[in-house]
Amino acid sequence: MVKVINLEIFKRFFKSNTAGGILLMLCVVASLIIANSGLGANFENFLTQSIGFESSSIHLKYPILIWINDGLMAIFFLLVGLEIKRELLEGELSSIKQASLPIFAAIGGMLVPALIYALVNLNSSTSHGWGIPMATDIAFALAVISLLGKRVPLALKIFLTALAIVDDLGAILVIAFFYTNELDLSYLPYIFGALIFLFALNYFNVQSIIFYLIPGIFLWYFVHGFGVHATIAGVLTAFFLPTNDVDAYSPLEKLEHGLVKPVNFLIMPIFALANTNIKFESEMVNGLFSNLSLGIILGLILGKPIGIALMSYLAVKLKISELPNGTKWIQMIGLGLLAGIGFTMSIFIALLSFSEPEFQTQAKFSILLASILSGSIGYILLRYFHKKQELKED
Repeated sequence: MVKVINLEIFKRFFKSNTAGGILLMLCVVASLIIANSGLGANFENFLTQSIGFESSSIHLKYPILIWINDGLMAIFFLLVGLEIKRELLEGELSSIKQASLPIFAAIGGMLVPALIYALVNLNSSTSHGWGIPMATDIAFALAVISLLGKRVPLALKIFLTALAIVDDLGAILVIAFFYTNELDLSYLPYIFGALIFLFALNYFNVQSIIFYLIPGIFLWYFVHGFGVHATIAGVLTAFFLPTNDVDAYSPLEKLEHGLVKPVNFLIMPIFALANTNIKFESEMVNGLFSNLSLGIILGLILGKPIGIALMSYLAVKLKISELPNGTKWIQMIGLGLLAGIGFTMSIFIALLSFSEPEFQTQAKFSILLASILSGSIGYILLRYFHKKQELKED
């Protein structure tokens, strides 16, 4: 009887909306514990081990960490891209006014943090890190908002997803133009070729999902070889999957539903384990009031919500856009705080910004601290507003 009860509890947990978010947070904690224990060095060595295949013409041998961040995460972005396309065509983003707001919000959420960092680090040796607080970690931001369940409107979750995608695309462009030493332009014709092939499949309404996934894999390889974050291939592939406005499942909906559980309960936990292994050092605390740390912390905690809320307000007041259904301005500020969870993308830009180990270490600690604070404050604010609304209704 006890086994049956435990099994039912287990099943209910994995069917709940918050299960993926809770599992992700547990993996964050586990990764931090591992990194600061005797297993830390072995785990770091494991992540740097190269696996795959390599020849004179094919390069598919990368460290395990690259396979996770560029490979598995491309599947996550494929799922996100599918959700966005469906919402653009038939859901919460189907009107121009609703679809435009995440774009304006993301632009504000990138420009204001970068400006804050640049001002704090003006004429210093760390000024090149202005791109660090621009990024939103889409995976962790969505994990936190999923913990709120029905306490926030569905439209707000969709808005955060769209905003985070635009933000991530912006971060990828910033990396490509300002933090990449060289791009391999020889891959560009292959990228365009793969996109044209995917367009043709969609144009002729090919219904088999596999015919989209195979060129999508090639697109991933070409984008990776080009020198920008290969997860963009997941979003691009998703946008070519056909859908419909009838009750029958479209290829897009079939793939979307098939990816939800593997992404939430396998890919994202692996991602969290691999990317949160930050080893704490005493120098990190001492450097919290340095220009580098202040620029990152202020940029993520203040810059993100200010930039997102300000640009959203202007877009709505100018009647260019409109707020997501059932959303209040206080919730937009809370969402802006969730967007301040920079984490992995911010860490990635920090590693590209600085070659000095001391700057890299300080930046990683500041990003972790700012992301925890921003995510926690945003979660508390959104939860408090929901409770306040319930009391009013009672």
